Amino acid sequence: MTREELNRFCAELPQTTHVIQWGNADVYKVGGKVFAIIGMGETGDTATFKASEMAFEILSDSPGLRPAPYMASRGLKWIQHFEAPGLSDDSLSDHIRASYDMVIEGLTRKKRAELGL
Repeated sequence: MTREELNRFCAELPQTTHVIQWGNADVYKVGGKVFAIIGMGETGDTATFKASEMAFEILSDSPGLRPAPYMASRGLKWIQHFEAPGLSDDSLSDHIRASYDMVIEGLTRKKRAELGL
Protein backbone atom coordinates (compact mmCIF):
# COMPACT_ATOMS: atom_id res chain seq x y z
CA MET A 1 0.00 0.00 0.00
CA THR A 2 1.16 3.51 -0.66
CA ARG A 3 1.42 6.07 2.10
CA GLU A 4 -1.71 7.76 0.79
CA GLU A 5 -3.65 4.47 0.80
CA LEU A 6 -2.48 3.70 4.35
CA ASN A 7 -3.50 7.18 5.50
CA ARG A 8 -6.91 6.81 3.89
CA PHE A 9 -7.43 3.37 5.48
CA CYS A 10 -6.48 4.58 8.98
CA ALA A 11 -8.55 7.75 8.70
CA GLU A 12 -11.67 5.75 7.83
CA LEU A 13 -11.65 3.77 11.08
CA PRO A 14 -14.29 5.04 13.55
CA GLN A 15 -13.33 7.79 16.02
CA THR A 16 -9.78 8.05 14.66
CA THR A 17 -7.75 11.19 15.14
CA HIS A 18 -4.69 12.16 13.11
CA VAL A 19 -1.66 14.25 14.01
CA ILE A 20 1.72 14.87 12.41
CA GLN A 21 4.56 14.01 14.80
CA TRP A 22 8.09 12.71 14.94
CA GLY A 23 9.52 14.22 11.79
CA ASN A 24 6.50 14.28 9.49
CA ALA A 25 5.00 10.92 10.47
CA ASP A 26 1.24 10.48 10.23
CA VAL A 27 0.14 9.26 13.66
CA TYR A 28 -3.30 7.73 14.08
CA LYS A 29 -4.98 7.47 17.46
CA VAL A 30 -8.24 6.30 18.95
CA GLY A 31 -9.21 7.53 22.39
CA GLY A 32 -5.91 9.42 22.52
CA LYS A 33 -3.85 6.22 22.13
CA VAL A 34 -1.66 5.47 19.11
CA PHE A 35 -2.57 2.49 16.93
CA ALA A 36 -0.60 3.24 13.72
CA ILE A 37 2.28 5.39 12.54
CA ILE A 38 2.67 5.94 8.82
CA GLY A 39 5.84 7.34 7.30
CA MET A 40 8.33 7.05 10.13
CA GLY A 41 11.73 5.80 9.04
CA GLU A 42 14.38 6.26 6.41
CA THR A 43 12.11 5.96 3.39
CA GLY A 44 8.95 7.55 4.75
CA ASP A 45 6.98 4.60 3.36
CA THR A 46 6.82 2.65 6.59
CA ALA A 47 3.82 1.43 8.54
CA THR A 48 4.20 0.78 12.26
CA PHE A 49 1.49 -0.94 14.30
CA LYS A 50 0.84 -2.62 17.62
CA ALA A 51 0.90 -6.43 17.51
CA SER A 52 -0.31 -9.24 19.70
CA GLU A 53 2.33 -11.31 21.45
CA MET A 54 2.00 -14.11 18.87
CA ALA A 55 1.95 -11.78 15.86
CA PHE A 56 5.01 -9.97 17.19
CA GLU A 57 6.97 -13.22 17.47
CA ILE A 58 5.98 -14.37 13.97
CA LEU A 59 6.37 -11.04 12.17
CA SER A 60 9.64 -9.98 13.83
CA ASP A 61 11.66 -12.33 11.63
CA SER A 62 9.75 -11.85 8.39
CA PRO A 63 11.45 -10.19 5.40
CA GLY A 64 10.59 -6.49 5.20
CA LEU A 65 9.35 -6.39 8.80
CA ARG A 66 11.13 -5.70 12.08
CA PRO A 67 10.41 -4.84 15.68
CA ALA A 68 9.67 -1.12 15.57
CA PRO A 69 12.77 0.91 16.43
CA TYR A 70 12.45 2.74 19.75
CA MET A 71 9.17 1.07 20.70
CA ALA A 72 10.41 -2.52 20.72
CA SER A 73 13.55 -1.47 22.59
CA ARG A 74 11.21 -0.34 25.39
CA GLY A 75 9.50 -3.73 25.54
CA LEU A 76 6.47 -2.71 23.48
CA LYS A 77 5.16 -5.16 20.89
CA TRP A 78 5.14 -3.00 17.77
CA ILE A 79 6.11 -4.06 14.24
CA GLN A 80 7.40 -1.84 11.45
CA HIS A 81 6.73 -2.73 7.81
CA PHE A 82 9.70 -1.00 6.19
CA GLU A 83 10.50 -2.64 2.84
CA ALA A 84 9.44 -5.29 0.33
CA PRO A 85 8.36 -8.00 0.48
CA GLY A 86 6.75 -7.29 3.86
CA LEU A 87 3.03 -7.92 4.13
CA SER A 88 0.46 -8.01 1.37
CA ASP A 89 -1.89 -5.02 1.29
CA ASP A 90 -4.72 -7.09 2.75
CA SER A 91 -2.55 -8.51 5.52
CA LEU A 92 -1.13 -5.08 6.38
CA SER A 93 -4.61 -3.57 6.65
CA ASP A 94 -5.71 -6.56 8.79
CA HIS A 95 -2.80 -5.99 11.20
CA ILE A 96 -3.50 -2.26 11.42
CA ARG A 97 -7.16 -3.02 12.13
CA ALA A 98 -6.09 -5.51 14.83
CA SER A 99 -3.88 -2.79 16.34
CA TYR A 100 -6.84 -0.42 16.35
CA ASP A 101 -9.00 -3.09 18.04
CA MET A 102 -6.32 -3.79 20.69
CA VAL A 103 -6.12 -0.10 21.53
CA ILE A 104 -9.91 0.12 21.87
CA GLU A 105 -9.90 -2.92 24.15
CA GLY A 106 -7.37 -1.15 26.36
CA LEU A 107 -9.55 1.93 26.80
CA THR A 108 -11.74 2.29 29.86
CA ARG A 109 -15.43 1.46 29.54
CA LYS A 110 -16.17 5.11 30.14
CA LYS A 111 -13.88 6.22 27.32
CA ARG A 112 -15.32 3.62 24.92
CA ALA A 113 -18.83 4.81 25.80
CA GLU A 114 -17.83 8.46 25.21
CA LEU A 115 -16.54 7.47 21.77
CA GLY A 116 -19.55 5.30 20.97
CA LEU A 117 -17.34 2.24 20.71
